[in-house]
Amino acid sequence: RQPSKTRLMARRYDSHTTTFSPEGRLYQVEYAMEAISHAGAAVGIRTNSGVVLAAEKKILSKLLETGVASEKMHKLADHIAVAVAGVNSDANLLMNSARLFAQRYALSYSEPVPVEQLVHSLCDQKQGYTQFGGLRPFGVSFLFAGWDKDCGFQLYQSDPSGNYAGWTATAIGANSQAAHSILKADYTETMNVLDAKKLAVKVLKQTMDSTTLLPEKVEMCEIAFSNTEACPVHFRVLSPNELMNLCGEVNK
Repeated sequence: RQPSKTRLMARRYDSHTTTFSPEGRLYQVEYAMEAISHAGAAVGIRTNSGVVLAAEKKILSKLLETGVASEKMHKLADHIAVAVAGVNSDANLLMNSARLFAQRYALSYSEPVPVEQLVHSLCDQKQGYTQFGGLRPFGVSFLFAGWDKDCGFQLYQSDPSGNYAGWTATAIGANSQAAHSILKADYTETMNVLDAKKLAVKVLKQTMDSTTLLPEKVEMCEIAFSNTEACPVHFRVLSPNELMNLCGEVNK
């Protein structure tokens, strides 16, 4: 059987990130996006009173000792959190770079870095890895949740190409299309943070194709208003008891 013309074209142009195919495609970037579509799902929902991030926590083996630190949720600053889908080692490198940018900004201007400015900086770094020879794209997508005094609560999604966009609710990772369908149907602009948590758990249950959602398989954090004047918002990871209550409701 002779290989198709499209397959032959892909073989010719998919070994370099810097070479466009005749159809105008960068195959290595597309392959990176395909790898993310097989990773654990992550969901982000923005409300007027906060932003919720939730992610699937994959347990590879019962014998694996789980660490205290989260692999899917990262705190960049008191007002910015990130959910990850894809290669965790790639994500760790980019998260360290983002934290360094945030701290340099705070040191230079004595105020927290604006959310979109940090997202833009990180996406510029990701884009550079699609433009220079000898490099491969980062195999990771991010959901950024944050707040600043000019734009309020914000939610951004970025992909390996370096593109990013603002969303009210979105999902990345496995079964993201099914997750988007649920978010389109159930998301409302008037929902509060608790409603967003319940919706995020509902979406994760559908993307995981599970009849019963266990709290051990879910990670969730929030950026919401705080009661202190020094920092208007705070980053908080939900406790196991809170996850148990949320999973109990969605399993009814």
